[in-house]
Amino acid sequence: MRTASLPTAADLEAALREALAPTQLEVIDESSAHAGHAGANAQGRGSHFRVRIASPLFAGKPRVARHRLVYDALQVFIAQGLHAIAIEVL
Repeated sequence: MRTASLPTAADLEAALREALAPTQLEVIDESSAHAGHAGANAQGRGSHFRVRIASPLFAGKPRVARHRLVYDALQVFIAQGLHAIAIEVL
C-alpha cells in the first residue's frame, strides 16, 4: 500500500481486501468529476472515490455498521486528505 498524499483506487482496493476480505469489490476514482468542488484537488485524482463492496463481515450488521467498517479500513487515506467516499454495499 502507498503512503503518498494522493491515494489511488489500487491503494484503497488493497486496504479493503486486507481488512474486509470482500467477495466483490470495485473501487472507482471519481475525482475528475468533482473538479472545482469542495475537497477537489488540482491533480483531478485521489480525492473522491466510489466503493462497491460485499463482504462476509457485513452479515447481520445494519447499513451504518457496514459503512463504518469501510471507513475504518480506509482511515489512513482519510487522514491523508481523501475527501469523499461513496459506499455501495452489495
